[in-house]
Amino acid sequence: MSGIRVVELAAWTYVPVAGAVLTEWGADVIKIEHPETGDPQRGLVSSGLIPAGGINHMFELPNHGKRSVGLDLKSPQGHETLMRLVEQADVFLTNFRPSARRKLGIEVEDIRARNERIVYVRGSAAGQKGPEAEKGGYDMTSFWSRSGAAQAVSTGLGYTTTMPGPAFGDVTAGLTLAGAISAALLHRERTGEALTVDGSLLAQGAWSMGPTIAGAHAFGIDEMPRPTPDRASSPLVNSYRTADGRYLTLVMLETDRFWPELMTVLGCPEYIEDPRFDSHAKRIANTADACALIADRFARKTLEEWQEILKDINGAWSVVQRPREVVDDPQMTANDYVADLKDVDGKDFKLVAAPIQFNGRSGEVRRAPAHGEHTDEVLQEVGLSMEEIIELKVAGAVL
Repeated sequence: MSGIRVVELAAWTYVPVAGAVLTEWGADVIKIEHPETGDPQRGLVSSGLIPAGGINHMFELPNHGKRSVGLDLKSPQGHETLMRLVEQADVFLTNFRPSARRKLGIEVEDIRARNERIVYVRGSAAGQKGPEAEKGGYDMTSFWSRSGAAQAVSTGLGYTTTMPGPAFGDVTAGLTLAGAISAALLHRERTGEALTVDGSLLAQGAWSMGPTIAGAHAFGIDEMPRPTPDRASSPLVNSYRTADGRYLTLVMLETDRFWPELMTVLGCPEYIEDPRFDSHAKRIANTADACALIADRFARKTLEEWQEILKDINGAWSVVQRPREVVDDPQMTANDYVADLKDVDGKDFKLVAAPIQFNGRSGEVRRAPAHGEHTDEVLQEVGLSMEEIIELKVAGAVL
């Protein structure tokens, strides 16, 4: 995407993630921030959620690789400066609500009046139509809870679980939005038509839960079955505890193929022909006994021991890794899935790259910008002189 310029007017995580992904793919993404407050996610450091002096990873993740320009869009000078940027852009990306877009004069018709070829992109909590088009939301509400994901993973627990980690839905939805922007640019390349692109956290959550939603509707049930580890739907599709308190997950769907191999490496080949387990149907019928047998065997050795024993088997399995372990996962390292960076203050940190590679290479991952770091540079690129920029600064229109 070298040569593609994106003007981003968005805050927090979901929509900014799309811009960050585009930077890895080569686009020049200009992040517009208020001259005084900036993106509110910058404030996580001062809020105490991130230790003083620590890496603001929650800002780095959705904003790496961008250039920051401070503009006060409520001032006529600031708004006109934005339009100067829009005139030379390929994409306008925002998560502002409809009423805010109208108030600031950045609706589709406003932007297209200055650049009819621009791809206009909106991300929202629950879509641009309907009774809640003006309502905001986060991935915990719109992606996780409203989509049915929270209920599905909580079935039988007696309480509702939260997401696996912060921005869990945001990063997925942001990647999807980046892909949609790419498709819109291809469409413009081929037809000359500039599209309006919409995505939402609700739509992404429902898409992610698509098989479950379809199944629940087809069978007319409110809760999809959620087996417990001691009575898994298949003993070879389950997680098991090791002697040192770690877990391994097996996904060996063809149990007739993998049962003999598993029994052999577990050190109990006598169970290969056990009449309770000598066919797929019998293993499913006696799943509690099979799960107990496998659990007992895995509990006899440590994770490290099992990793060595299982490393050459054909059946699919994985360690249930801790998030910090993922950074040093040999496959992550071999494929350059994690980037080594320094933040604006020179502090070292690691960041997961976008999960797409071209010609076997990840995109370029760069740090997030300081607030307004590139204001002068970007405004000069669109034709403003340094004297004009100084006048805008004195007026409070730019940072």
